[in-house]
Amino acid sequence: MVEAVTADDGGGSRMSTLKPYRVVRYYGGSNNRPAAAASFYDCDCIAGLAHFEKKIDVVVTSPPYNIGVGYNSYRDSLPREEYLAWMGRVGSAVRGALADGGSFFLNVGNRPKDQWVAWDVAQALRKHFVLQNVITWVKSIAIAKADAGDYPAVAGDMAVGHFKPVASDRFLNDCHEYIFHFTKSGDVRLDKLAIGVPYQDKSNIGRWKRAKQDRRDRGNTWFIPYETIQSRKDRPHPATFPSRLPEMCIRLHGLGNTKLVADPFCGIGSTAVAAKKLGVHFAGFEIDRGYIDTAVARLS
Repeated sequence: MVEAVTADDGGGSRMSTLKPYRVVRYYGGSNNRPAAAASFYDCDCIAGLAHFEKKIDVVVTSPPYNIGVGYNSYRDSLPREEYLAWMGRVGSAVRGALADGGSFFLNVGNRPKDQWVAWDVAQALRKHFVLQNVITWVKSIAIAKADAGDYPAVAGDMAVGHFKPVASDRFLNDCHEYIFHFTKSGDVRLDKLAIGVPYQDKSNIGRWKRAKQDRRDRGNTWFIPYETIQSRKDRPHPATFPSRLPEMCIRLHGLGNTKLVADPFCGIGSTAVAAKKLGVHFAGFEIDRGYIDTAVARLS
């Protein structure tokens, strides 16, 4: 069951007490957890996060990359120094809102002509966090049968996933992005087997003390393809990630340690969709009410 509620002060003003613009309540979920809700705040995330001091367990987000994406309410083409200074302020706000044992998963990509964007953003957050893991999100991959090895399920060469072709003889198609896993201390324990994969070689089970079941650490390369869409109206936001990405991040942090998930740049709610599926509370911040309305519709 899902219930959508509108909460608005009528004038669009920012009040001293933060009130959500929309709330979606959901019950049950795939994990039979208690009732939870997604609260969407139509405000700047730096101001909004200030109301959540050490209350958030997991943050999963993808900020504007400053590469000229056509958002409805944001100019994605700031001078680089200004953009990185702003991202540093966002990082400071996230740190203040994050629980001491929390995880901050930041998805950032590059563009062919500028391969430093993601690492410049990570560097801007260095004074606020420890970089505990770097995950490569693989959106598309080509594997030759000869390279795959002797696996019956692999019948021949294959190419899976989606990418935007690069019309250039200088740059390769961009088939991956980064997920930087930041924590306050660098020693947050993770539930690695929650997103684990079966062993290809079953003889490994029992060979090591930690290999007690047919499930191993997935590692730091995650293949998560986009869903196929037929037209732009099926994805009314110019820069989204699949909901499976935040779902895996939340599971990796550990559902038992997660009560509240947040997305400072929630867009059309991919992280909210993951939170609903997992039955955890969600707080999303977005300056464009049209995107929030779409997110609410997705949850409803």
